[in-house]
Amino acid sequence: MKISLNWLNEWIDTGLDAAALGDRLTMAGFELESITTAAPAFSGVKVAKILEANPHPQADKLRVCTVDIGAGETLQIVCGAANARAGLYTALAMVGARLPNDLHIKAAKLRGVESAGMLCSAKELGLAETSEGIVELPEDAAVGADLRDYLGLDDRILELSVTPNRGDAMSMRGIAREVAALTAGEWTTPDCSAVMPAHDLTPTVLLAAPQACARFHARVIVDVDNRRSSPVWLRERLRRAGIRSISPVVDVTNYIVLELGQPMHAYDYDKLHGAVSARQAATGETVELLDGRRIELAPDVLVIADERAPLALAGVMGGLPSSVTADTRRVLFEVAWFAPAAIAGRGRRYGLTTDASQRFERGVDPEVGQLAIERATRLLLEVAGGLVGPLVRAESPEHLPTRRDVTLRLSQVQRLLGCSVAQSDATAILQRLGLSAGGSQGEALIFTAPSHRFDLNIERDLIEELARLIGYGEIPTVPAQVAQNIQLSKRDAGFAIDEQRVLDVLAARGYHEGIHFSFVEPGLQSKLFPQVSARALSNPISSDLAAMRVSLWPGLLKAATENQRRQQPRLRLFEHGVVFLPDGSEVDRLAGLAMGARWPEQWAETNDLVDFFDVRTDLESVLSLTGPLEDVRFEIAALDCLHPGRSARVFRAGRAIGWIGELHPLHVREFEFSSAPILFEIDLDAALVEQRQDFSEPSKFPQVRRDLAFVVDDSVSYAEVRRRVFQAASSALRDVVLFDIYRGAGIEVGRKSMALGLILQDKDRTLTDEETDSIVTAVRSSLSEGLQASFRG
Repeated sequence: MKISLNWLNEWIDTGLDAAALGDRLTMAGFELESITTAAPAFSGVKVAKILEANPHPQADKLRVCTVDIGAGETLQIVCGAANARAGLYTALAMVGARLPNDLHIKAAKLRGVESAGMLCSAKELGLAETSEGIVELPEDAAVGADLRDYLGLDDRILELSVTPNRGDAMSMRGIAREVAALTAGEWTTPDCSAVMPAHDLTPTVLLAAPQACARFHARVIVDVDNRRSSPVWLRERLRRAGIRSISPVVDVTNYIVLELGQPMHAYDYDKLHGAVSARQAATGETVELLDGRRIELAPDVLVIADERAPLALAGVMGGLPSSVTADTRRVLFEVAWFAPAAIAGRGRRYGLTTDASQRFERGVDPEVGQLAIERATRLLLEVAGGLVGPLVRAESPEHLPTRRDVTLRLSQVQRLLGCSVAQSDATAILQRLGLSAGGSQGEALIFTAPSHRFDLNIERDLIEELARLIGYGEIPTVPAQVAQNIQLSKRDAGFAIDEQRVLDVLAARGYHEGIHFSFVEPGLQSKLFPQVSARALSNPISSDLAAMRVSLWPGLLKAATENQRRQQPRLRLFEHGVVFLPDGSEVDRLAGLAMGARWPEQWAETNDLVDFFDVRTDLESVLSLTGPLEDVRFEIAALDCLHPGRSARVFRAGRAIGWIGELHPLHVREFEFSSAPILFEIDLDAALVEQRQDFSEPSKFPQVRRDLAFVVDDSVSYAEVRRRVFQAASSALRDVVLFDIYRGAGIEVGRKSMALGLILQDKDRTLTDEETDSIVTAVRSSLSEGLQASFRG
């Protein structure tokens, strides 16, 4: 939101320059994004009056103007603007003037006629992107005055970021109220008193959906001249807020949004048919919006309608058929209060984000509506004339928000802020914010929130307000005192591992952490997981963030795409976050992605690509944090988004905990990856529950190794072999090493040779040959019977 410092100073004398005010507002929660001037730098431009405008003797489209520049001095200026005419007050760049875009004004001859300067358009002065003629100033403009001084173009514009919970601050009135609270100053308001009716034309207003629109003001103003040009002060204030001047009626409605924070709309009264109502749309109804688009309305969309058809998408944008034009003579002003829930997301559903919808979604003060329509009426009479009709108001009091009582305990202020605040000081600060004191209940003070502060609901909200207005820099830093609670009992059998340990392991293996939105593009997610029905958002931020993620992979793949576009083909990425399953549950997961070369480029290594087994090792390094990997196995399985035959289901202690595999070739082509990414994802709660370790003294006796070579079917996994070896062997088996796998000559097709090293050791004595042979015999028997293994010599 852009704030003009000159305009703000009309509401409250801050006594602060733009930078100091920006700092105060930033510390109060309204982040200052930039400070700019109201116009680009230029000099040597004066207010001038055209006394004569005669045809150029050598050019039909040029005029030779005699221009008064004050103190009885005149200049001859050649001008080609169609609106150059006698009696016009305008802007003259004198000889020697410097205009934006490094334009220097010199005396010149145009078709043989001397010109001592240039009459300027708003575009040439940097005041507009386009302009159809030279600047037109009001007749009371001071001839000879410097244009920058006359228009206040050295005004400073503060661009503030207003958080979603502070819709009350999205106006000059709201910021002035905040500044007054911060500085303990006095602020004034413009004249919003009632205007006496001059005719009796009264519109009929109906509330057909009071839960969505609980208050509706309307008034008809006749004999309006909408062909006039809005006064320069109004056009300038709109421009400095980033709004283009259109016509007096539209300019007034836009001005009210900026000044009071109340969106309003104007209709051509002669285009309406019967009563005007706020109602829910009927299925299949359509409306043509001001931008020319015709949209089909859903039943949950609130509309403003007459007796024939919808007139506007309530709280978002008006309709084209009922819009005001230059020929409009009778105007219906509409000022309504809409419940935030009735407006939230409706505009974005149709690709619309407007000044009105941003304010209604956050919450508009239900008490400002009458002030806004009276203020708008006075302004329209001033800029376009007309006669005012009676003010009509329809309301449903039971559906309007109620003012809330909130209690405040000074002991809680002390506990949360670390400093004490006197009761008188706390009361004075909160009263500056518009809260009214309502006595006390024991140690608790009672305050009633004003109608514009939707965000003040609980005690901590009031404590936050105290901190904001006292100033975070003024709150002393005090060491917190917390009671120690030391637990000496043994831990349970399983406990959650520290998250930081997991992240550190992946970081040490070259992975970089990514943090992505929990919302993803529905199309991408459905391609990766076609069998999973994701939860859709009712009011998405944008169309490509419209579904809740069911996996962390979509975010990692998008990040990989962006990295590859920036010439980063070797990637190691991971993310820890929550996914949202179709059954409504939320699961904490860890996911990773690796692609490109196995090692960073160097002279001593070949440029081999990372593969399934590299990433499996990375995953095992994480799983090993919770103890030995004997209970972890990788079982060949298929997932739609993974390469068939190069993917596996991950199990721990017999429980499925995740997936690992290479991205499916179809998706590799769609993403245009230079090499196939390897992905993994595990459920943290299931995979990383740390088991209590039982420690024992290392054996003092020697290890014995026995090697076994055998042939099994290709489908037999090493995990299954290892499991059977440990089941068959005694407690003397310390480890199993797979040191060879062979397929080829001498081995039947469909089978493979595996070679294991059995590491045996007893902690109490040296194993005898007979004991060792007995263990080996038991292992051979188990593999032979269970896996049809045939042993080699």
